Amino acid sequence: MSIYRIWSIAANGFREVIRDRILYFIGFFALLMLIAVRLLPEISVGTHQKIFLDLGLGAISLLGAIVAIFVGTGLINKEIEKRTVLILIPKPLSRAEFIIGKHLGLSAVLGVMLTCMTLVYLLLLSWTKVNYQALPLIIAVVFLILELALLIAVAIAFGVFTSSILATLLSFGIYCMGHISKDLLKLGAISKNESIASITQTLYLLLPDLERFNLRNDAVYGLLPNVDTLLSNATYGILYTALLLGISILIFSRRQF
Repeated sequence: MSIYRIWSIAANGFREVIRDRILYFIGFFALLMLIAVRLLPEISVGTHQKIFLDLGLGAISLLGAIVAIFVGTGLINKEIEKRTVLILIPKPLSRAEFIIGKHLGLSAVLGVMLTCMTLVYLLLLSWTKVNYQALPLIIAVVFLILELALLIAVAIAFGVFTSSILATLLSFGIYCMGHISKDLLKLGAISKNESIASITQTLYLLLPDLERFNLRNDAVYGLLPNVDTLLSNATYGILYTALLLGISILIFSRRQF
């Protein structure tokens, strides 16, 4: 496996996604936040600062997830439909390098996109004199990037063996289920039905626990989990992403073009 070839695929993928006007999401986010700055003080009484803090992080999360899912599911299918994969694969480029490079390229785009949105967000917070602590907000965004990297791996895993539309729906389903997997586990325990409990436990073990990366509520109040919890959750995200990429590589290596 060549780092140079992976870097080349990642750099090419980064430029390609940037050209697709993905960064216009930053402008949309800035416009949304400016509207919120104008409207929230009028429609909320004494709570608009907390609402603005939560709205900003929520918008960053949602816009990032949209890009990760809709672009991620098309990363491989687009190459297959354009037949460019027939040119790339016969060269001294392994399918593992191709998958990893595509994942890193889109992850870099989302990293840039979220960094820019976070800067806009922090500038508006300072401009409107909202009381906030920068470190918890920044760490919350870092963990959001880890979540989106995992979500990209989910999108690629579905995209390598099914259509873009179906892969998008499945990825969106995993995104929603991943945020309620702990609630499903609790529901199974409350039901006192062994079959339901077994199903919910299986779902909890198989689905990514995306709530591990959700630090928004803590960050709004200037709080953070302890260092051990942060390191544990970060390790979980990296290992789960690596596992999904491994599955994607295995499936993609068996495809015939």
